[in-house]
Amino acid sequence: MASTALNGDGKLNPEPSQPEERAEHALPPKSYAEAANAVTNDQLQGTMPLDSKPKMNGDVNGSGPITNGNKSREQLDEERIIYEKHVNENGEILTSIKPSENYEDSLKHDEKTAPREKGKQRPVKRQDQTQDELASGRKAGAGWQKSAIRWAPLNVPLQRRLQTLAVLWHTTTIPLLLSFFFLLCSIPLTWPLIIPYLIYTFIISEEATDGTLRRRSPWLRKSKFWSAFASYFPARLHRTVELESTRKYIFGYHPHGIISHGAFAAFGTEALGFSDLYPGITNTLLTLDANFRVPLYRDYALALGLASVSRESIENILSKGGRNGEGMGRAVTIVIGGARESLDARPHSLRLVLKSRKGFVKLAIRTGADLVPVLAFGENELYDQVDGVEHPWIHKFQMLVKKGMGFTIPLFHARGIFNYDVGLLPYRRAVNIVVGRPIKVVQQGGKDNKVDEKYLDQVHQEYVDELVRLWDGYKDTFAKDRQGELEIVE
Repeated sequence: MASTALNGDGKLNPEPSQPEERAEHALPPKSYAEAANAVTNDQLQGTMPLDSKPKMNGDVNGSGPITNGNKSREQLDEERIIYEKHVNENGEILTSIKPSENYEDSLKHDEKTAPREKGKQRPVKRQDQTQDELASGRKAGAGWQKSAIRWAPLNVPLQRRLQTLAVLWHTTTIPLLLSFFFLLCSIPLTWPLIIPYLIYTFIISEEATDGTLRRRSPWLRKSKFWSAFASYFPARLHRTVELESTRKYIFGYHPHGIISHGAFAAFGTEALGFSDLYPGITNTLLTLDANFRVPLYRDYALALGLASVSRESIENILSKGGRNGEGMGRAVTIVIGGARESLDARPHSLRLVLKSRKGFVKLAIRTGADLVPVLAFGENELYDQVDGVEHPWIHKFQMLVKKGMGFTIPLFHARGIFNYDVGLLPYRRAVNIVVGRPIKVVQQGGKDNKVDEKYLDQVHQEYVDELVRLWDGYKDTFAKDRQGELEIVE
């Protein structure tokens, strides 16, 4: 066992390890193998505490656990949770570690970096930002939730699908039938039939104006298909008073709207039960004369009982046929506002072009037909339209087209076939068509067709008053969300 030396105070001095010093003290040479064995024996005998073992970063061969202070790698991984993983095209996984707690907060906009409203915040200057602040751009896709298109679900009931199909057919009838006609023209075998048909349509036929209504098909007008069309909105026809079947009438439909779906449902078909509400009266919906120059579509319109809105057509319908052969029990429906009024067709408002429209009143006086105002609540709600006040150059162009071609092109939109936000199909909004009281008319004109102007103005004013009465009487029932009152312009 190695010996020790005492100093003057009686304390133990470390035993010298160098050979020269050991020779001066007459000590034998030091054996390092024996010293190592002595340390091991002391640990086994309890002479050296275990916690006095020097701290190491690992075993000699590197196979032991790597520590950070008193923590192992496994403990470190448990505390620093994996945040996300990425895999590249080679299958290599890139793992990110969860950042510090204030990392997410640093990505958020604060008062200095958030988009400012006008007049509330000043622009952020570079010197206003500290080193720890992080200015971020806008979040991609943040506005999608607000502007996303609402798609129709796949489990829509069959009845609603049929309703949409009926409205789609009505709104696309002209282009579909015209396209089919051009397809027939491309087949040489059909030319022997097409050429005589075109000659008859453009030169010979007067069925749209002669007033005979011989092409009218009650079966087509009463088809269940039109019930699906009317229930799409849904549309309903309301009667205020009964009408005598021994008189003749001119129904004035307001407003025009974009396509006048309510007028077609109520007076172009029997979907809303016109003949049940007004038995003994044969009503004819009038449309532009140009529609009866469209091949195939003209035959379809004649089968529905439609006729031209020309003066000749109105006079023939109200003076021929009927119970007495002079138009008794007949009626025509005119959409008074026409193309001009369609430019003012906007939801929650009602602007009628009526002040200068006196031609239908003059025809009523000449033919002795009573005037019946009709107000369709909800017709203007079926489409959204570009505002002509905000875009005056668009309005000027539309008026120029109307002046040159007789019709105009409203810039409108509503919903689509499979979505609720984009398309040309009307919205599913209720249309309530209220038929007012008739204004009795005394026939004037005779052979010279002259009408007293004072009487003309009187009847026109009575018609306007009845129309206003309908609005005041039913606006709280059918126009609860209106943003204004009835306006009669031009």
